[in-house]
Amino acid sequence: MRFDLSEDQSLLREATRDFLATESPIDVSRKISDTVEEGFSREHWSKLAELGYLGLLAPESAGGQGLGPIELAVVCEEMGRVGFPGPYLDVVLAAKMLEAAGRMDVVEEIVSGSAIVVLASCDRVWPTDTSAVRYADGRVAGTKYFVPFGAVADRLLVTTDAGVVLADGPFETRPMETIDEGQRFAEVTLDHAAELLGGEEIVDCVADLDRVATAAMALGVAERALEIAVAYSKERETFGRPIGSYQALQHRMADMLLGAESSRSTVYRAAWALAHDQENAPLLCASAKAAAAAAATHNTRESLQMHGGNGFTWEYDIHYYLKRAVTLETRCGGREAAYEDALSAL
Repeated sequence: MRFDLSEDQSLLREATRDFLATESPIDVSRKISDTVEEGFSREHWSKLAELGYLGLLAPESAGGQGLGPIELAVVCEEMGRVGFPGPYLDVVLAAKMLEAAGRMDVVEEIVSGSAIVVLASCDRVWPTDTSAVRYADGRVAGTKYFVPFGAVADRLLVTTDAGVVLADGPFETRPMETIDEGQRFAEVTLDHAAELLGGEEIVDCVADLDRVATAAMALGVAERALEIAVAYSKERETFGRPIGSYQALQHRMADMLLGAESSRSTVYRAAWALAHDQENAPLLCASAKAAAAAAATHNTRESLQMHGGNGFTWEYDIHYYLKRAVTLETRCGGREAAYEDALSAL
């Protein structure tokens, strides 16, 4: 099939790229990640709300724009290109889950930027762990791990033995460090009053959306890693010649281009299928996640290697993108889970 963005979608891409280039280019993203304890800019968050990004998927009745998977993919791709820090995707998905649960009042809070709500779903650190979060008599108790931006969450959607519950903060948290300084994860200890919203279907309803949005963000990382490699190959010289003139490196960059462009086709095919309720959407979304995450990891590693020793230094940006690629690859259960999801959808 031939797919092109509509005029409105193209305008969204241009507007998003201009906004991020002005407010959070890579040097600003890195500075925020390194110096702001919360891991993101509250000023940027307010602007995301003001410009309608936090309500991208929310219905117009809740103050949102009522857009769909293709538009989310467009925004996430651009955020991947600049390594945008913060819980944007997690919060947008939480709003979609709350919409499914009928809690439009909380959706309105998210859209306005007055509340940060994320999903807490990880019950264990190691496969042998057996702890579980329990819900009984209107209270949720237990521990969740790797909760994205859990330390700044006003409310949490929590998976429990009884279903998905909504708990209000503040929460007792402990930082869980990863290699990606642009993300924040927390261990959250729960002993809170909570409201039971429903069963696993609340989380399942955004699973494919999560996969395709994560894939789009990884696509942005893969594209930018290639651009960085090409630019460096033109300026770095050995034996009086730019390293980009050597055929061995040209072949490697051609492979990077192939990975990025193939991922682009896969991502937007999946987003289109999801937007149009196609029967094969689950297969395409899982395939897009696997392909784009692999391309992002491959391209960032190749780009770093082409930088030689400079690629490992703090002054160059490529290591930041590599760390983000690793984070995105582990999201939604990792590459193996994406393969399993794709196979189960056949």
